[in-house]
Amino acid sequence: MKQLFTILLLLLTLTAQAQRQQISYIEETKNWYYVYDEKGKKICGLSRSSVGELKGWGSDFFVAMRYSFYYICDAKGKTLKTMNVSDVGEIVGVTNSTITSRRGSWIFTWSKDGKKINARPAN
Repeated sequence: MKQLFTILLLLLTLTAQAQRQQISYIEETKNWYYVYDEKGKKICGLSRSSVGELKGWGSDFFVAMRYSFYYICDAKGKTLKTMNVSDVGEIVGVTNSTITSRRGSWIFTWSKDGKKINARPAN
């Protein structure tokens, strides 16, 4: 019985991991963004007018700016978090799991969930 439970748990974990697609590359054209996985397969296409300006991407999310908001989206373009530009500042980098921004004389590090992780004075 314990082995059956372990197998079911493993299958559920593998299924959840398979559903979270990893971003390998985002191709930018004049009117579209095309999101690709690590195998080169297109995950989705998103119009620039709906997404806004791409600021960067990590392994399973990307950040775009439209009007005065930043949108943190999953690989399929679903908005996970919306953040006000005036609160975040200018995004200067996006890595696998964090977003770095600068507002005034401060550097902030944010999680991909939009939570502030760290703040430090800029040099």
